Amino acid sequence: MAELLVLKDLQGWYGGGHALRGVSLKLKEGSMTAVVGRNGAGKTTLLKATMGLLESSAGSVTLRTQEIRELPPGARARLGLAYVPERRGVFPSLTVLENLTVSYRPQTNGWDLDRVYARFPRLKERSEHAGSMLSGGEQQMLSIARALMTNGKILLLDEPTEGLAPKIVSDLGLLFKELLADGFALLIAEQNISFVESLAQDIFVLGEGKVQWSGLSSMFNQQEESIYSWLGI
Repeated sequence: MAELLVLKDLQGWYGGGHALRGVSLKLKEGSMTAVVGRNGAGKTTLLKATMGLLESSAGSVTLRTQEIRELPPGARARLGLAYVPERRGVFPSLTVLENLTVSYRPQTNGWDLDRVYARFPRLKERSEHAGSMLSGGEQQMLSIARALMTNGKILLLDEPTEGLAPKIVSDLGLLFKELLADGFALLIAEQNISFVESLAQDIFVLGEGKVQWSGLSSMFNQQEESIYSWLGI
């Protein structure tokens, strides 16, 4: 599988603190890489720095073969990165339809409104409702669908299962499997360990802004208990 995204020795600051301390990882086509850790470990900072929403002070972010660390978020989005923020980031005063079309980038055989409505029929039913009127699960589906409408092939997802009912979490798992089979690459920050173990190829344990452990998801449960201290388990 081709490497789509490579982070190398990424350094970043947030709120006056050194939040990323030399984080390196690779993301391949058709694969999911999960970043797990306690609150404050640096997971959100890592995704925002990758998307360009937070400035990284050193290191490199390579998309395919292009160095993009100094590019603004819009330029990164045009090159294929799409971001699904923590707490969904739905525009509350806009309708579902308006939320979906605000960042739409047409692409041949890509995601458009018809394809989104076919995959998320509930969004079609609620197309004229304001974002603020949706349930948490509906807002998460809307946030992901909006990212798909940008037609980027690399999704950065921040805590996508947070606060969702088990049935919605299961539906998300099925959606992510479909996207992986379609060649998407997913970088997911998550605290739901069982969810990412079933989907991710690689898991990175982040603590104090550093990678404390990384490896195949199949090896995760074989680690010493010291690893789990970084997860709050």
